Amino acid sequence: MTLLEKLAAAKENLALVKAAVEAGEKNADELSEAIAGVKSAQKAVDEADEAQKLMTALETPVEEAADQEEKTMEYKSLGEFVAAQVKEAGFDPRDRKPFATKPFKVAAPMTIPSGVKPAITTYDENVYGNRAELLIADLFASENISNNALTFFVESSTVEGGPAYTTEGSEKPMMSFDDPTPVTAALRKIASYMKESDELVHDAPWLASAINDRGLYQHRLAVESYLVSALSGTSGIGTGNKLTPDGILKAKMTVWKNSGFRPDALLINPDDLYNIMIRKDTNGQYYGGGFVTGAYGNGAVAEEPSIWGLKVIPSASVTPGVCFVGAFKAGGSIIRNDEGLRVEFANQNEDDFIKNMITVRIEERLVLAVRRPACFVKITGQSTSTEA
Repeated sequence: MTLLEKLAAAKENLALVKAAVEAGEKNADELSEAIAGVKSAQKAVDEADEAQKLMTALETPVEEAADQEEKTMEYKSLGEFVAAQVKEAGFDPRDRKPFATKPFKVAAPMTIPSGVKPAITTYDENVYGNRAELLIADLFASENISNNALTFFVESSTVEGGPAYTTEGSEKPMMSFDDPTPVTAALRKIASYMKESDELVHDAPWLASAINDRGLYQHRLAVESYLVSALSGTSGIGTGNKLTPDGILKAKMTVWKNSGFRPDALLINPDDLYNIMIRKDTNGQYYGGGFVTGAYGNGAVAEEPSIWGLKVIPSASVTPGVCFVGAFKAGGSIIRNDEGLRVEFANQNEDDFIKNMITVRIEERLVLAVRRPACFVKITGQSTSTEA
């Protein structure tokens, strides 16, 4: 008889004894013995299950258990994800065929992975260099498509007629709109590659660091430059010719009036922002607050001062003498292909194989779609610290 069969028989006996006690045919001692029998059989079954689990764990190779644990972890960055992909696929730098990761979309801040240490050499996993804050892409809305291009329609500003007060029984006024203008935005590919020693395949932290802190940063920097260029060349956006506080205010009101949306940001070159921030009144006091206190000694210094209530985004991607005022979220979207960022490896490129090198390629397909050009004003005209 198996343990489960013994447990079933003990439970059946308990039921019979319980019924007999209730009928006065058996006493309480016999009921206690029946209960003890069920508990003993249940304990035997539980111990057998625990023994089976232990044996299964002992038979599972350590590498397989580690792989299962790794598959359940959450990847905090593109680099960490790629490093795990390389390890899981068993990619060997001696292979003469490319290796491609699964699509991965990154929105979280870049991080350095932990838990994997180099076996021979200790590396400082940080890469030191100039890393400016990248904020331009966050100004726009974000969308994904599966096709190669997007066609959207821009409403005409020409309206004939319109609603008006009418008396009872009179003819109602008619209104008509010109046909909207179709605009087709084809996805553009932004790509680059870099070369690393094949030893990086055996050092997951360094691989993740190389992708996050160098490759991915440079990629995003190129995306920012593209977004500024695409916005600058968009047909139908407003124009201004005074890159001054007064000119920025006029641009803000123009966006508000023409689009109906509240402007939310000012995109400007750091040199032009400097010329605005150092402006002083006739008493030599900074309009925007001094270097120790706020304006006219009131409050603390504003670490991220706004101009006319607009969020200020200084960026070297913007040409000096040019700035943009806009309702960015309402006016434009970054359209990305569903594949997202792709990272691919190969060692048969050029002379990589004989030099034990690996080529790492990073690419993304996207386009800036400005659906409401009236949401933006481009101001051109070099500013000085004295112009109004």
